[in-house]
Amino acid sequence: MPVENLEDEGLARNPKLEVAQWRFLLTLPEHKLDQDTKNKLMAAIIGDNMAPYYEEVSKDLNWNLDAAVLRKLKEANAADLKKLDEAIDDAEKNLGEMEVRDANLAKAEYLCRIGDKDGSLTAFRKTYEKTVSLGHRLDIVFHMIRIGLFYMDHDLITRNIEKADSLIEEGGDWDRRNRLKVYRGVYSMAIREFSTAANYFLDTISTFTSYELMDYRQFVTYTVFVSMIALARTDLREKVIKGSEILEVLHGAPTIKEYLFSLYNCQYNRFFKSLAYVEQLLKNDRLLSPHYQYYAREMRILAYTQLLESYRSLTLQYMADAFGVTVEFVDQELARFIAAGRLHCKIDKVGGIVETNRPDSKNYQYQATIKQGDVLLNRIQKLSRVINI
Repeated sequence: MPVENLEDEGLARNPKLEVAQWRFLLTLPEHKLDQDTKNKLMAAIIGDNMAPYYEEVSKDLNWNLDAAVLRKLKEANAADLKKLDEAIDDAEKNLGEMEVRDANLAKAEYLCRIGDKDGSLTAFRKTYEKTVSLGHRLDIVFHMIRIGLFYMDHDLITRNIEKADSLIEEGGDWDRRNRLKVYRGVYSMAIREFSTAANYFLDTISTFTSYELMDYRQFVTYTVFVSMIALARTDLREKVIKGSEILEVLHGAPTIKEYLFSLYNCQYNRFFKSLAYVEQLLKNDRLLSPHYQYYAREMRILAYTQLLESYRSLTLQYMADAFGVTVEFVDQELARFIAAGRLHCKIDKVGGIVETNRPDSKNYQYQATIKQGDVLLNRIQKLSRVINI
């Protein structure tokens, strides 16, 4: 597991993604009046003089804009930008290309920090054109990906991930290759490509240094979530259950550990309780919130499938007891998933029994071959009639 001092090796936390998370929470009905979250967001806005972002947030959240606060923030921005522009002019007149590039980069980073999205992107592109070093170019591209993640601008993220890919192919170093995997994993998770995200996260679990995106505990939590839905049971055991780095973090996160091990150890009652907790976490997470219902549904199907695979038949009462729910709930859930073709079983409502009818893959392949053969023979017969004529 990366030790604490590796946090210094990460890129600058700019923009601060937790600010976007606080803003997201305040859009949810249950957190709209959360004064603590509002105070954190306002403290971040005032602390970094985020005048453009304050205007944007106030409009988005229907806040009453404090004119005095806004004026103070804008005055601070104007003074800082004047100094940055003077530094750029001085570098262009008196110094070398490296100093000009550094001065432009400082302005781009400042515009990003205060929440001026368009201004910062323009400044970063200008700086990119003045940058020769491949490593520094990649750092600028990573910065633009982070801006994309901050605003969830999918076009900006995908274009810059592609650009980072091409730069890495030109000869990116080991650290930046790993960093790109984490960035790809985070975006894959945000667009519901959980299998892709799991592969990227597990590849970098022991070499993680992307503290500008999240801390290591959050990274491991995300890794557990996506691995559980994406990996087969055997892969989950080898890569997650037995992963020393993951276990070390989970020792301090008992609820997430319970969620992982209750499914693996077939303790379905505990798993359903943990899943309810995880569902709320996902609902309140800006990256995973659009997918929380899908995720919870798929994990319930996974649990039902895991139990049914062990039996030819079992009673509804047994299943209800195993999952800690009512018979009516299990009956409705199974009926819905059977009708959708997600579970291979049938319910004998009179006897209160669930009978599994696992698909035989060999038999399915045999039937498919016979069917395709019939189609082929019919086409040959039609063709022969045409040729005879």
